[in-house]
Amino acid sequence: MDSIEDAVKTMPGFNQFQKEYDRIKREVLQDPLVRSFLSRYPTLSDASIEKGLTKLYEYSKEQKQCSQCPGLQACPNLMAGYQPHLEVEKNQLSIYYEKCSLKKQDEHQKSLSARMQSYFIPKDILEASFTNLTSIDEDRKEAIGAGMAFVKKLSAKEEAKGLYFYGKFGVGKTYLLGAIANALAERGISSLLIHTPEFLREMKSSLSDGTFNEKMELLKTVPVLMLDDLGAENMTNWVRDEIIGVILQYRMMERLPTLYSSNYDFEFLEEHFSYSQKGGLEEAKAKRIMERIRHLATPIFIGGDKNFRANQ
Repeated sequence: MDSIEDAVKTMPGFNQFQKEYDRIKREVLQDPLVRSFLSRYPTLSDASIEKGLTKLYEYSKEQKQCSQCPGLQACPNLMAGYQPHLEVEKNQLSIYYEKCSLKKQDEHQKSLSARMQSYFIPKDILEASFTNLTSIDEDRKEAIGAGMAFVKKLSAKEEAKGLYFYGKFGVGKTYLLGAIANALAERGISSLLIHTPEFLREMKSSLSDGTFNEKMELLKTVPVLMLDDLGAENMTNWVRDEIIGVILQYRMMERLPTLYSSNYDFEFLEEHFSYSQKGGLEEAKAKRIMERIRHLATPIFIGGDKNFRANQ
């Protein structure tokens, strides 16, 4: 009775299959990367190499695809974003996969995005960084230094007082907040950067869609809150007392840092908060809000005529 091996050899097409197998084997074993790997294991037997040929073929094919990388989104590898590596264990070949640099970069960026949330903030602000600041003149040194010191303190798990950047429109207050948020994200610290006027309008609509409490909880508890363009919102008693006041009171009690940008200094901001939709002034309530802001942040004026990103 013929053996299975002998029976297979007599099957139609076997000779053609054997030729193709031998051709692929030659190509794989002549691959410079495969030859370099095998040269490090001179005691590896021919039988082990033959047995591990499919792994060598997989390694050769996927490494070639990596050398002609079309980008992460179009990665043709068996596992997109992963590169193959060979090793020898107990005189047997094995293959494993590790994330390539593009995959690691993509995951890193996604982790930063998860740590740095935002509402109604332009894309270029979300890509801001201290290294890209181009107009570091005397009008900006204090603000940049304060921002970097803030990041350094939080990174060292030290308590850090918030910052209140103020100055006229277009000097780069929002960009600096973005640079701080990105620097914090790089160090694993979550923040939330919002354009205050737009977000407060959304908060009003969230009363009807059931997301109000969820958003309030986020603003109250996020490790670092950044309120951009404070004072430009349409001030109402509800906004002042039920939104801004409640958030700042909670953050003050929990010692959670809050950063701000505004066109107003403290004096004008207090005046803004004092206006009542019912007419007249509510100075006591405005002072109460300002006490929380003063307690939570150091005011820093940003002067100059050019934006930080003017030359980007």
